[in-house]
Amino acid sequence: MAATLLDDVLRAHGGVERWKSFERVDATIVTGGALWAMKGLVQDPNPRQTTVWLREERSSVTRFGDPDWHTEFVPDRIAIVRSNGSVVAERRDPRLAFAGHVMTTPWDPLHRAYFNGYALWTSLTTPFLLAAPGVQTEEMEPWQEGRETWRVLRARFPDWTATHSQVQMFYFGEDLLLRRQDYNVDVAGGFGAIQLVSEHIEADGIQLPSRRRIYTAGANRRPLLDTLVVSLDLSDVHFSRPAAPGRRNRPAFAFYPWARHDASVREARGPAGQYRLIEHCR
Repeated sequence: MAATLLDDVLRAHGGVERWKSFERVDATIVTGGALWAMKGLVQDPNPRQTTVWLREERSSVTRFGDPDWHTEFVPDRIAIVRSNGSVVAERRDPRLAFAGHVMTTPWDPLHRAYFNGYALWTSLTTPFLLAAPGVQTEEMEPWQEGRETWRVLRARFPDWTATHSQVQMFYFGEDLLLRRQDYNVDVAGGFGAIQLVSEHIEADGIQLPSRRRIYTAGANRRPLLDTLVVSLDLSDVHFSRPAAPGRRNRPAFAFYPWARHDASVREARGPAGQYRLIEHCR
């Protein structure tokens, strides 16, 4: 039953064959919410650009703090990089840097960049991510949302995938478009989160929500709407095919277990030999 539901969901979002023809997606993003202040960070409403690669777990955000800086995310490394390719700061095996964190533990810019990296990648590849090798899905009991009945898929992700939590729930409306996503935010103490999505748009034949609102989970799987934890708005979404015709491409979602490294941080030294502070990376 789960395979049938997933097949129908993927068709409703544009179809697997169309998805496989693309290599990456670019979008303008605006983020907000209370989480950033909880983490001791400043969040402004300025638009930024994100790129998410569809054939590997990889993403980037431009501008990140300084107008000349962008992030480079893969599961085993997060970096802040200048436009000339020089590294401002990087951290290997970045998930280890969240050990012992709770919802209010302060984050540094690399914590934030890693969270942004995997969260944007997860958002912009869902629901096709659920068909990736190693992801196990199971249809659960339907969910009643007002007068609508939503169908629910429970997904378990392989441990080499960087995402919110290993087990997540995805809810689909009567049109089979994504409506909601439940998970634990493991990098912030594992608090329960409910992500409500809406205002679907079509970009190059792919359907995706342009508005995401994340709340803390309350009793009976209902969101606590008094505090908006994170908001994400998308616009100017464009999917791109491989640039070089005939190149040998990786299959979609060619995931591999990522190499392990000791957790470490490197920052570029300023002219006086002091570490340059990374301020207002938001």
